[in-house]
Amino acid sequence: MAKKKKKPVTMIKLQIPAGSANPAPPVGPALGQHGVNIMQFCKSFNEATKQKEGIILPVVISVYEDKSFDFIVKSPPVSFLLKRAANLAKASQQAGKEIIAEVSKSAVEEIAKEKMPDLNTKDLGQAMRIVEGTARSCGIKVVEG
Repeated sequence: MAKKKKKPVTMIKLQIPAGSANPAPPVGPALGQHGVNIMQFCKSFNEATKQKEGIILPVVISVYEDKSFDFIVKSPPVSFLLKRAANLAKASQQAGKEIIAEVSKSAVEEIAKEKMPDLNTKDLGQAMRIVEGTARSCGIKVVEG
C-alpha cells in the first residue's frame, strides 16, 4: 500500500540571512511555539544556504503533527535585489516623492528573471512591471539602458 502524504499542521514564513540562522528571534520563538527542534532547523538551513552568505532569504517551513518539518528556500525579496543593484543601504523614506537612486531596464530584467519562479506570472514583461512597481515604492527610478 502506498504511503499517505503527510499534511502540514502549520506553515511558518520567515526571512533569515543565508547561512546564519540561530535560535535567537525571529527563528527560535516562531519554531518553539510549534514544538520544532530549533537547532536541527538552524543546522539544516545554514547548510542549505551557506553558498549565498549575507543575502536575506525568505523560507517557508512546513510543520507536521509529529513535530517534524521541511522547508523551502525562496529567492531574495525584490526590494533587496533592487537595493543591491542600486548600491543602496536602505530604501527611500518618502516613496513616490523622493527618488534616491536609478537602475537600468537591463538590471530590472535580470531581477525579474531571478524572481520568476516566486512571482504569480509566467510572462517576463509582466514580471518586469512587478519589479518596476517595487522600485517605485523604494524610491528607485528605472531608466533606459
